[in-house]
Amino acid sequence: MVVSLPMPQALTSRSFPIYSAISSNVYGRHGSGIMVRNRLTAIFCANGNGQRERNLRRRRKVVEHVCLLKANKDISDDEQKDMLDYLYTSQYQMPGIVAVSLGQISGRAKEDYTHAVFMRFRSKEDLAKFYENPLYLEVLEEHVVPYSHGLMNVDYESEVEDDIFPVFRKGEEFNYGVEFMLLIAFVEAEIGGPAEDALMSLRELTMECPSLILQCTQGSNFNSSKEYTHGVVIRFRSLEAFEIFFTSSGYRDVWKSKFQPIARKTLAIHFSVDPVGTEIM
Repeated sequence: MVVSLPMPQALTSRSFPIYSAISSNVYGRHGSGIMVRNRLTAIFCANGNGQRERNLRRRRKVVEHVCLLKANKDISDDEQKDMLDYLYTSQYQMPGIVAVSLGQISGRAKEDYTHAVFMRFRSKEDLAKFYENPLYLEVLEEHVVPYSHGLMNVDYESEVEDDIFPVFRKGEEFNYGVEFMLLIAFVEAEIGGPAEDALMSLRELTMECPSLILQCTQGSNFNSSKEYTHGVVIRFRSLEAFEIFFTSSGYRDVWKSKFQPIARKTLAIHFSVDPVGTEIM
């Protein structure tokens, strides 16, 4: 089975990630942190000492939670805002959540998903408690289910730099950008060596591009829903950075040589990130 590169529906080509348009319909207001394309192109990848220093920094384990929603077609702006507000503010009422990002998916995603939620937890135990928390169940029952007709969760363990800003995704850099989520179902026989090699190649590529990418995490899905075997979340610095990365020869080569031969199916979505303040809660 041939799997085309996993990109949102804004593509104009089935073979390569070339963008024609990206929706500006997101949760809240846009920031102005868009980089100039030719400047980004000139500094696309860091190398040498910069990359080695990034690799040597101490790492900390985190647990990533991705939730994709299918909102009802007749959902109003007020209902959408209510749903997203309650999901976002759950971090202030439930222990264990260290970061939240969410928004309306840009373009039309496969399988008709309309909204995406990213949450980071300290541990698997904290995530398990979150799923059982009466407050979370109340948010789902009263503010999500009435406005939607489908939901999918993917959970995985990963590592980030052991520093307060990368762990909590706080600071000015994290106020803007694009959140990209890639869900992958690897062929069962390839899970392990080939799949891990593909993910490592993607991780190394993202680490070579600090001018474009703030953070990348990836891991094996341990959620009971096994539609997808692995998840990847990449925070881009801007829409320009997002486009440059996915139209680069480096990404095309990694996808065609490492992922395409062993990926049974993929789901890729992205949404714009809004400023939500600079204080660490």
